[in-house]
Amino acid sequence: MGYYPIYLEMTGRHCVVIGGGAVAERKVEALLEAGAAVTVISRILTERLTRWADERKIRHAARSYAPGDIGGYDLAFVATDDSAINAVVHDEGKNRGVWVNAADDPAHCDFILPSVLRRGALAVAVSTAGKSPALSRSIREELEGHFSDDYGLLVELAADVRDELRRRSLRPSYEAWRRALNGDVREHVRRGDLAQARGSLLKDLGVTLCE
Repeated sequence: MGYYPIYLEMTGRHCVVIGGGAVAERKVEALLEAGAAVTVISRILTERLTRWADERKIRHAARSYAPGDIGGYDLAFVATDDSAINAVVHDEGKNRGVWVNAADDPAHCDFILPSVLRRGALAVAVSTAGKSPALSRSIREELEGHFSDDYGLLVELAADVRDELRRRSLRPSYEAWRRALNGDVREHVRRGDLAQARGSLLKDLGVTLCE
């Protein structure tokens, strides 16, 4: 299989999750965090899924999957232990043009889900092309020690400075950005001095702001 890494805009995207157990709960949680509109099809739900349904954070169809259920959705997630359901949903997805992800069953996936480390807007995804989810998770946990929480602040700072440069019609090269982002700015961010960090980043990019 040839997987192409991609990030999808999920806000308002209609997704269906088939299954109501712990795996389904994790998928629903991630989808809600991304802003998707989620429907769960399952006779039973975990306590959290039941609460989300009661709070109308998700829609719930209290029944088993039936042919045609994925019609009208953008993405389908199968979170059951039934390989036959995986196959049926995958085949239907092919016919209807709906991308399908089947938990722990790469043969019936149009896309797979990496193990993701998040620090604010920073997302670092690790994948083994479905060969070893456990290894993906282990590597992601190793990276957690390197990417501390202040990386989220660094992302926001870099975005703010980028906007400032665009307003000034300035376009520093990648090498200029690389050197600047590896300079004193990170130490200032770690100390929580964002004003100093911003000034340092601009200076290292060769920009002087005149008030």
